Amino acid sequence: MREGSLDAPIRHPIDWNSPEFYDEKLLDDELRRIFDICHGCRRCFNLCDSFPKLFDLIDDSETGELDSVASEDFKPVVDACTLCDMCYMTKCPYVPPHEFNLDFPHLMLRYRAVEKKKGKDGFIARQLSKTDRNGKLAKPVAGLANWASKRDNTTARGIMEKTLGIHRDAALPEYTGKTLEDRAKANELTVNTEAPAYGRKAVIYATCYGNYNSPSIGEATRSVLARNGVETEVVYPGCCGMPLLEQGDIPAVAENARTVAADLCGWIDKGYDVIALVSSCALMLKFEWPLIDPDNTDLKKLAEATFDVSEYVVDIAKREGLTDGMEPLEGPVSMHLACHARAQNMGAKGAEMLRLIPKTRVAIVERCSGHGGSWGMMKGNYETALKVGKTAAKNALQSGAPFIASECPLAADHLLQGIEKQDPEAVKEKQAGHPIELIAKAYGLTETS
Repeated sequence: MREGSLDAPIRHPIDWNSPEFYDEKLLDDELRRIFDICHGCRRCFNLCDSFPKLFDLIDDSETGELDSVASEDFKPVVDACTLCDMCYMTKCPYVPPHEFNLDFPHLMLRYRAVEKKKGKDGFIARQLSKTDRNGKLAKPVAGLANWASKRDNTTARGIMEKTLGIHRDAALPEYTGKTLEDRAKANELTVNTEAPAYGRKAVIYATCYGNYNSPSIGEATRSVLARNGVETEVVYPGCCGMPLLEQGDIPAVAENARTVAADLCGWIDKGYDVIALVSSCALMLKFEWPLIDPDNTDLKKLAEATFDVSEYVVDIAKREGLTDGMEPLEGPVSMHLACHARAQNMGAKGAEMLRLIPKTRVAIVERCSGHGGSWGMMKGNYETALKVGKTAAKNALQSGAPFIASECPLAADHLLQGIEKQDPEAVKEKQAGHPIELIAKAYGLTETS
């Protein structure tokens, strides 16, 4: 048996349809097997709060080993995992194909799936994961919803903290009264027939965040691609299911996958590439869905045809070349490498794309932002989220960049909050957003209303 592995990580399908997957004795045996390996290695101690919790749990036990830790004490370790996959992708020497077969994030997912099957998932978390329902409900009252969720609305945020457990200081995504689908239908773009990439066709998967919360990401993508000769269509058949995956609701994720894939595969058959606007959603389409339903041919076809938006623009630049016309930005960019972009194993495509802007310095922020999706917004996690992201915020601040970019928009907003904690004046001069929005800015393309 080798000590550690230099082979590329691989992942096994998630056997969630097997009764053994939900067997609590087998789950506990696997938790103890994996936790004991982690205890003996500890390379992952600085990634997230799961590992410090695990190691403190063992170190403070009677024997200082896992044998004296009660199984019911494992739950805080599981709850602290945000399924970022960074332990799997960047730190752990024992992931498959190593004989130890260690997949910490998917083990945490299995624990949550067992809790879900037993009805122990939290009511509030379950409601927050229903992003399509929440987006549709908020759409006609977007102004009111955004007013209530502002951090300076102390009354409303105090009520939200007490009833929903969302920390009163956590920045929350706004809702829009005009979704990306609505805007695309109302604003037909002229495709540049002189562009080197003319002839490409791409269907933009809006994602729940891009459709209901931040349509500017999709608008920037449409404008940049039209300038570069790419015909686009915007569709949104439903959520990718990442919020459901975080709650262990694997059957619901599988149902969403089948629905979305059936729609998108129709576009693939017509010669369209698929672009996902948010890195978490691209990760689901490329990697997680095929592991959940490995026999589904639609999912395999979709995984092979899907691009992260930054990945797609870089692909155009390398294959055909981008059109001229980009101007330097008014200062450098601090580019945060989001975990779910890194987990796609495609390289730092967001940073690579931004370096296409003339005379614009791109400073890389590689450390975790700490937000972890809805995890970092909750009252019990918010301060920990800021602590985890403190170094990333510090690096972004020290870069002197007025632009904070991340392929995970929530991470960019969370970094702004971290910067605010360190320098309340400096944060006023900074903007957060997706890197494709900066490409649109460099081209001089304006947002539609």
